[in-house]
Amino acid sequence: MAMLHFPEDTFVVVATGEEAKTFYIRSGSLEHDGDWTPGNLADDGPAGKSPPERSPRESMEATFSKLIAERLYHHSHKGDFERLILVADPDTLGEMRPLLHQEVADKIVLEQAKTLTNSPVEDIERALAG
Repeated sequence: MAMLHFPEDTFVVVATGEEAKTFYIRSGSLEHDGDWTPGNLADDGPAGKSPPERSPRESMEATFSKLIAERLYHHSHKGDFERLILVADPDTLGEMRPLLHQEVADKIVLEQAKTLTNSPVEDIERALAG
């Protein structure tokens, strides 16, 4: 197990355009907090204008990225976290970045463009420690 050298209660989101897992850093390791799933995305619409060549799957992933950004703002604004580590596949990270409220962006202490949602916690910890 890799020891994480981030302050206690740093919020960690590991996401793709299809799912997200959340953790808090506690005693130098990740403690699973929950899973975020897209739910019914048809009601929410994609983030911004959708290019005509975008597939329905890409549109749903863009919409989920928007929902993650909104959820992060909601949790940040409530004071649920002071520091954030954001790990997402490159496409999802690219979709999310411009959608993050400045309040959330200011709390990011580490950002990684990696696909780790299906990885064991030990692998996620190694990626964050490296």
